[in-house]
Amino acid sequence: MAILGKKGLQEEGSDNIFWTTMSDLMLGLCIVFMTLFILAMTGFTQQTVKQQQEQQQTAEKLAKKLEAEKIKAEVDLYGSVKISDVELFEVGSYQLSPKGKKFLEKFTPIYFDTLFENESTYRAIDNIIVQGHTDSQTFKDAKTQNEQYSKNMFLSLQRAYAVQDYMLLHTPYKKKYNKALRKMLIVEGRSYADPVLDGAGNEDLSKSRRVEVKLKVKGTSLSDMLGLNFGGN
Repeated sequence: MAILGKKGLQEEGSDNIFWTTMSDLMLGLCIVFMTLFILAMTGFTQQTVKQQQEQQQTAEKLAKKLEAEKIKAEVDLYGSVKISDVELFEVGSYQLSPKGKKFLEKFTPIYFDTLFENESTYRAIDNIIVQGHTDSQTFKDAKTQNEQYSKNMFLSLQRAYAVQDYMLLHTPYKKKYNKALRKMLIVEGRSYADPVLDGAGNEDLSKSRRVEVKLKVKGTSLSDMLGLNFGGN
């Protein structure tokens, strides 16, 4: 068996120290990366927390303003508004009723003013989505479930469009919002895909028939969350 000289022992020791250092470094980098990745993916950053807080504060302001004006609408924590079809349409119709038009004439200026009064809040908004929903009751002439779903989809889309159209063209909101609204407003139909359920888990038909005005907030990229700038200014 060969015996290593003093120099050989020193070289072997140096290699061991080198690989130990590299191993520790790689492990440390992996831990840091995984920590940052988890933080980024779950959104636990000051930026997103602040954004959520502002969104919830806006929703609270909106709910109070609507209540003060006796406007019947349900506002959630993130500023989405549910409006019953009873407030907007005649039964089975997508034409706005006189009551529905008056409702939107009062609702729209309050809604837009509340969104746009805080610059950081409205700049965080990607889209304002006007979304129509129906219940799952059948059309008389629908022969299959797919046909039933499709007919309800068309009705929900027509209702959403009628609401968006009247909001944009016939209500007294501040016209300085026009440029932003032309980029933000989207119309969607959901048919009966997202019913409202009662306490027993059954569909609440009257509450399922609704129009929702929802906010889609801009997403944050991984590099933004980590404070990185790859080739940007």
